[in-house]
Amino acid sequence: MTDLSEAHLEAFLEMMSAERGAAVNTLQSYERDLKDALSFLRSRGTRLITATADDLRSYLSHLAGEGFKSSSQARRLSALRQFYKFLYAEGLRGDDPTGVLDAPKKGRALPKTLSIDDVSKLIGQADAEAKSGDDALSKLRMHALIELLYATGMRVSELVSLPASVLSQNGRFLVIRGKGNKERLVPLSQAAIRAMRAYGEALREKEDGADSPWLFPSYGKSGYLPRQVFARDLKGLAARAGIRVAAISPHVLRHAFASHLLANGADLRAVQELLGHSDISTTQIYTHVLDERLHELVQNHHPLAKQAKKQD
Repeated sequence: MTDLSEAHLEAFLEMMSAERGAAVNTLQSYERDLKDALSFLRSRGTRLITATADDLRSYLSHLAGEGFKSSSQARRLSALRQFYKFLYAEGLRGDDPTGVLDAPKKGRALPKTLSIDDVSKLIGQADAEAKSGDDALSKLRMHALIELLYATGMRVSELVSLPASVLSQNGRFLVIRGKGNKERLVPLSQAAIRAMRAYGEALREKEDGADSPWLFPSYGKSGYLPRQVFARDLKGLAARAGIRVAAISPHVLRHAFASHLLANGADLRAVQELLGHSDISTTQIYTHVLDERLHELVQNHHPLAKQAKKQD
Protein backbone atom coordinates (compact mmCIF):
# COMPACT_ATOMS: atom_id res chain seq x y z
CA MET A 1 0.00 0.00 0.00
CA THR A 2 1.28 3.43 -0.95
CA ASP A 3 2.44 5.53 1.99
CA LEU A 4 0.87 8.98 1.58
CA SER A 5 2.39 10.30 4.79
CA GLU A 6 4.73 12.75 3.05
CA ALA A 7 1.96 14.02 0.77
CA HIS A 8 -0.30 14.66 3.76
CA LEU A 9 2.60 16.30 5.57
CA GLU A 10 3.04 18.72 2.66
CA ALA A 11 -0.71 19.43 2.66
CA PHE A 12 -0.53 20.14 6.39
CA LEU A 13 2.31 22.62 5.89
CA GLU A 14 0.41 24.35 3.08
CA MET A 15 -2.63 24.68 5.34
CA MET A 16 -0.51 26.13 8.15
CA SER A 17 0.95 28.68 5.75
CA ALA A 18 -2.21 29.64 3.86
CA GLU A 19 -4.86 29.45 6.58
CA ARG A 20 -2.90 30.04 9.78
CA GLY A 21 -0.28 32.41 8.38
CA ALA A 22 2.53 30.47 10.07
CA ALA A 23 5.96 32.07 9.80
CA VAL A 24 8.69 30.48 7.70
CA ASN A 25 10.68 29.47 10.79
CA THR A 26 7.59 27.83 12.30
CA LEU A 27 6.90 25.89 9.10
CA GLN A 28 10.51 24.73 8.90
CA SER A 29 10.38 23.61 12.54
CA TYR A 30 7.15 21.65 11.93
CA GLU A 31 8.66 20.05 8.84
CA ARG A 32 11.85 18.99 10.61
CA ASP A 33 10.01 17.57 13.61
CA LEU A 34 7.39 15.70 11.60
CA LYS A 35 9.93 14.27 9.16
CA ASP A 36 11.99 13.03 12.08
CA ALA A 37 8.91 11.26 13.48
CA LEU A 38 8.12 9.91 10.01
CA SER A 39 11.63 8.51 9.66
CA PHE A 40 11.52 6.84 13.08
CA LEU A 41 8.13 5.25 12.42
CA ARG A 42 9.18 4.02 8.99
CA SER A 43 12.19 2.30 10.56
CA ARG A 44 9.67 0.35 12.66
CA GLY A 45 7.46 -0.47 9.68
CA THR A 46 4.79 2.08 10.63
CA ARG A 47 3.33 4.93 8.60
CA LEU A 48 3.00 8.41 10.10
CA ILE A 49 -0.65 8.73 8.98
CA THR A 50 -1.66 5.43 10.61
CA ALA A 51 0.51 5.58 13.75
CA THR A 52 -1.16 4.64 17.03
CA ALA A 53 -0.74 6.30 20.42
CA ASP A 54 1.67 3.51 21.41
CA ASP A 55 3.76 4.15 18.28
CA LEU A 56 4.04 7.81 19.23
CA ARG A 57 4.89 6.94 22.83
CA SER A 58 7.73 4.83 21.48
CA TYR A 59 8.92 7.82 19.46
CA LEU A 60 8.90 10.09 22.51
CA SER A 61 10.72 7.44 24.53
CA HIS A 62 13.28 7.24 21.73
CA LEU A 63 13.83 11.01 21.98
CA ALA A 64 14.30 10.77 25.74
CA GLY A 65 16.77 7.94 25.26
CA GLU A 66 18.72 10.05 22.78
CA GLY A 67 19.10 12.74 25.43
CA PHE A 68 16.58 15.27 24.11
CA LYS A 69 15.45 17.74 26.76
CA SER A 70 11.83 17.61 27.89
CA SER A 71 11.26 20.99 26.18
CA SER A 72 12.42 19.54 22.84
CA GLN A 73 10.23 16.47 23.31
CA ALA A 74 7.25 18.71 24.11
CA ARG A 75 7.85 20.76 20.96
CA ARG A 76 7.81 17.66 18.79
CA LEU A 77 4.68 16.39 20.48
CA SER A 78 3.05 19.76 19.78
CA ALA A 79 3.88 19.41 16.07
CA LEU A 80 2.38 15.91 16.06
CA ARG A 81 -0.77 17.18 17.78
CA GLN A 82 -1.25 19.84 15.12
CA PHE A 83 -0.66 17.32 12.33
CA TYR A 84 -3.15 14.75 13.62
CA LYS A 85 -5.78 17.43 14.29
CA PHE A 86 -5.39 18.37 10.64
CA LEU A 87 -5.81 14.75 9.52
CA TYR A 88 -8.91 14.39 11.71
CA ALA A 89 -10.43 17.66 10.48
CA GLU A 90 -9.85 16.61 6.86
CA GLY A 91 -11.48 13.23 7.41
CA LEU A 92 -8.21 11.43 6.75
CA ARG A 93 -8.31 9.80 10.19
CA GLY A 94 -11.17 8.98 12.48
CA ASP A 95 -9.21 9.63 15.66
CA ASP A 96 -6.39 11.71 17.10
CA PRO A 97 -3.72 9.42 18.63
CA THR A 98 -2.07 12.32 20.44
CA GLY A 99 -5.19 13.00 22.52
CA VAL A 100 -4.19 10.41 25.14
CA LEU A 101 -0.50 11.35 25.26
CA ASP A 102 0.91 13.25 28.24
CA ALA A 103 3.36 16.05 27.64
CA PRO A 104 6.89 15.22 28.84
CA LYS A 105 7.44 16.51 32.35
CA LYS A 106 9.84 19.38 32.58
CA GLY A 107 12.66 18.76 34.97
CA ARG A 108 12.81 21.15 37.89
CA ALA A 109 15.93 23.26 37.83
CA LEU A 110 18.33 22.49 40.63
CA PRO A 111 18.81 25.38 43.04
CA LYS A 112 22.05 27.35 42.88
CA THR A 113 24.16 26.82 45.93
CA LEU A 114 27.64 27.44 47.33
CA SER A 115 30.30 25.00 48.47
CA ILE A 116 31.15 24.80 52.15
CA ASP A 117 34.54 26.34 51.31
CA ASP A 118 32.89 29.35 49.64
CA VAL A 119 30.54 29.87 52.58
CA SER A 120 33.55 29.72 54.91
CA LYS A 121 35.32 32.35 52.80
CA LEU A 122 32.25 34.57 52.86
CA ILE A 123 31.77 34.33 56.62
CA GLY A 124 35.51 34.72 57.19
CA GLN A 125 35.54 37.91 55.11
CA ALA A 126 32.54 39.32 57.00
CA ASP A 127 34.16 38.45 60.35
CA ALA A 128 37.48 40.06 59.40
CA GLU A 129 35.78 43.24 58.19
CA ALA A 130 33.65 43.42 61.35
CA LYS A 131 36.87 43.57 63.39
CA SER A 132 38.48 46.27 61.26
CA GLY A 133 37.02 49.21 63.16
CA ASP A 134 36.00 51.38 60.18
CA ASP A 135 32.25 51.86 59.65
CA ALA A 136 31.83 49.35 62.47
CA LEU A 137 28.02 49.17 62.66
CA SER A 138 27.39 48.33 59.00
CA LYS A 139 30.17 45.71 59.03
CA LEU A 140 28.92 44.16 62.25
CA ARG A 141 25.46 44.15 60.73
CA MET A 142 26.66 42.31 57.62
CA HIS A 143 28.47 39.74 59.74
CA ALA A 144 25.33 39.16 61.82
CA LEU A 145 23.17 38.88 58.69
CA ILE A 146 25.47 36.29 57.09
CA GLU A 147 25.84 34.20 60.24
CA LEU A 148 22.10 34.22 60.93
CA LEU A 149 21.17 33.38 57.35
CA TYR A 150 23.54 30.43 57.05
CA ALA A 151 22.78 29.17 60.57
CA THR A 152 19.00 29.14 60.08
CA GLY A 153 18.22 29.06 56.35
CA MET A 154 15.70 31.86 56.82
CA ARG A 155 14.05 33.53 53.87
CA VAL A 156 15.65 36.91 53.29
CA SER A 157 12.32 38.63 54.05
CA GLU A 158 12.23 36.84 57.41
CA LEU A 159 15.83 37.79 58.14
CA VAL A 160 15.68 41.52 57.46
CA SER A 161 12.39 41.89 59.37
CA LEU A 162 13.54 40.21 62.57
CA PRO A 163 12.30 42.15 65.62
CA ALA A 164 14.83 43.80 67.95
CA SER A 165 13.36 41.69 70.78
CA VAL A 166 15.45 38.69 69.59
CA LEU A 167 18.43 40.40 71.25
CA SER A 168 16.88 39.78 74.66
CA GLN A 169 16.54 36.04 74.02
CA ASN A 170 19.13 34.02 75.89
CA GLY A 171 18.46 30.59 74.38
CA ARG A 172 20.02 28.96 71.34
CA PHE A 173 16.76 29.01 69.41
CA LEU A 174 15.06 31.70 67.38
CA VAL A 175 11.33 32.01 66.75
CA ILE A 176 10.72 32.99 63.12
CA ARG A 177 7.41 34.23 61.79
CA GLY A 178 7.19 33.01 58.20
CA LYS A 179 4.66 32.71 55.39
CA GLY A 180 1.03 32.65 56.45
CA ASN A 181 2.09 34.16 59.78
CA LYS A 182 3.23 30.69 60.88
CA GLU A 183 5.91 30.48 63.54
CA ARG A 184 8.76 27.99 63.61
CA LEU A 185 11.68 27.38 65.92
CA VAL A 186 15.19 27.25 64.48
CA PRO A 187 18.47 26.62 66.32
CA LEU A 188 21.28 29.18 66.31
CA SER A 189 24.98 28.43 66.07
CA GLN A 190 27.34 29.88 68.66
CA ALA A 191 28.94 31.95 65.88
CA ALA A 192 25.55 33.43 64.95
CA ILE A 193 24.77 34.25 68.58
CA ARG A 194 28.13 36.01 69.02
CA ALA A 195 27.77 37.98 65.77
CA MET A 196 24.21 39.03 66.65
CA ARG A 197 25.19 40.16 70.16
CA ALA A 198 28.22 42.12 68.92
CA TYR A 199 26.00 43.87 66.41
CA GLY A 200 23.28 44.45 69.05
CA GLU A 201 25.75 46.14 71.38
CA ALA A 202 26.93 48.47 68.60
CA LEU A 203 23.31 49.21 67.67
CA ARG A 204 22.42 50.20 71.24
CA GLU A 205 25.27 52.70 71.24
CA LYS A 206 23.78 54.37 68.14
CA GLU A 207 21.03 56.73 69.29
CA ASP A 208 18.85 56.62 66.16
CA GLY A 209 18.84 52.81 66.05
CA ALA A 210 18.25 52.08 69.73
CA ASP A 211 14.49 52.78 69.71
CA SER A 212 13.62 50.87 66.53
CA PRO A 213 11.41 47.77 66.86
CA TRP A 214 13.56 46.06 64.20
CA LEU A 215 16.86 44.26 64.59
CA PHE A 216 18.12 45.72 61.31
CA PRO A 217 16.53 49.21 61.20
CA SER A 218 16.66 51.59 58.26
CA TYR A 219 15.15 54.90 57.25
CA GLY A 220 13.05 53.29 54.52
CA LYS A 221 9.26 52.97 54.42
CA SER A 222 9.24 49.53 56.07
CA GLY A 223 11.53 50.66 58.87
CA TYR A 224 13.89 47.72 58.39
CA LEU A 225 16.72 46.91 56.00
CA PRO A 226 15.43 46.48 52.41
CA ARG A 227 16.22 43.04 51.03
CA GLN A 228 17.63 44.66 47.87
CA VAL A 229 20.21 46.57 49.95
CA PHE A 230 21.27 43.37 51.69
CA ALA A 231 21.53 41.55 48.33
CA ARG A 232 23.70 44.37 46.92
CA ASP A 233 25.98 44.44 49.97
CA LEU A 234 26.24 40.65 49.90
CA LYS A 235 27.55 40.73 46.34
CA GLY A 236 30.13 43.32 47.37
CA LEU A 237 31.25 41.10 50.24
CA ALA A 238 31.46 38.09 47.89
CA ALA A 239 33.65 40.04 45.47
CA ARG A 240 36.03 40.97 48.29
CA ALA A 241 36.10 37.32 49.41
CA GLY A 242 37.08 36.17 45.90
CA ILE A 243 33.74 34.48 45.19
CA ARG A 244 32.07 34.83 41.79
CA VAL A 245 29.48 37.60 42.26
CA ALA A 246 26.99 36.06 39.81
CA ALA A 247 26.84 32.94 42.00
CA ILE A 248 25.76 34.73 45.17
CA SER A 249 22.44 35.98 46.52
CA PRO A 250 20.62 35.71 49.87
CA HIS A 251 18.51 32.88 48.45
CA VAL A 252 21.63 30.98 47.40
CA LEU A 253 22.77 31.01 51.04
CA ARG A 254 19.38 29.56 52.04
CA HIS A 255 19.92 26.79 49.48
CA ALA A 256 23.45 26.24 50.80
CA PHE A 257 22.07 25.84 54.32
CA ALA A 258 19.65 23.12 53.16
CA SER A 259 22.09 21.35 50.83
CA HIS A 260 24.89 21.23 53.39
CA LEU A 261 22.56 19.86 56.08
CA LEU A 262 21.35 17.06 53.81
CA ALA A 263 24.84 16.26 52.57
CA ASN A 264 25.91 15.79 56.19
CA GLY A 265 23.12 13.44 57.19
CA ALA A 266 20.09 15.60 58.03
CA ASP A 267 16.61 14.19 57.43
CA LEU A 268 14.53 15.74 54.62
CA ARG A 269 11.57 16.26 56.95
CA ALA A 270 13.75 18.10 59.45
CA VAL A 271 15.07 20.38 56.70
CA GLN A 272 11.46 21.00 55.60
CA GLU A 273 10.63 22.22 59.11
CA LEU A 274 13.71 24.42 59.33
CA LEU A 275 13.03 26.04 55.95
CA GLY A 276 9.36 26.62 56.77
CA HIS A 277 8.06 24.69 53.76
CA SER A 278 4.42 23.73 54.24
CA ASP A 279 4.71 20.95 51.63
CA ILE A 280 7.49 18.36 51.49
CA SER A 281 7.36 18.53 47.66
CA THR A 282 8.92 22.01 47.86
CA THR A 283 11.84 20.63 49.86
CA GLN A 284 12.30 17.77 47.40
CA ILE A 285 14.25 20.03 45.02
CA TYR A 286 17.17 19.01 47.25
CA THR A 287 16.75 15.26 46.70
CA HIS A 288 19.73 15.30 44.31
CA VAL A 289 21.85 15.89 47.42
CA LEU A 290 20.26 12.88 49.11
CA ASP A 291 20.79 10.79 45.97
CA GLU A 292 24.51 11.63 46.00
CA ARG A 293 24.80 10.86 49.72
CA LEU A 294 22.94 7.55 49.41
CA HIS A 295 25.10 6.54 46.44
CA GLU A 296 28.23 7.32 48.45
CA LEU A 297 26.80 5.46 51.46
CA VAL A 298 26.22 2.31 49.40
CA GLN A 299 29.60 2.53 47.69
CA ASN A 300 31.45 2.94 50.98
CA HIS A 301 29.50 0.62 53.27
CA HIS A 302 27.75 -2.10 51.26
CA PRO A 303 29.74 -5.36 51.61
CA LEU A 304 29.52 -6.16 47.88
CA ALA A 305 30.77 -2.70 46.97
CA LYS A 306 33.66 -3.09 49.41
CA GLN A 307 34.49 -6.47 47.87
CA ALA A 308 34.48 -4.98 44.36
CA LYS A 309 36.90 -2.23 45.48
CA LYS A 310 39.30 -4.83 46.88
CA GLN A 311 39.22 -6.74 43.59
CA ASP A 312 40.01 -3.54 41.66
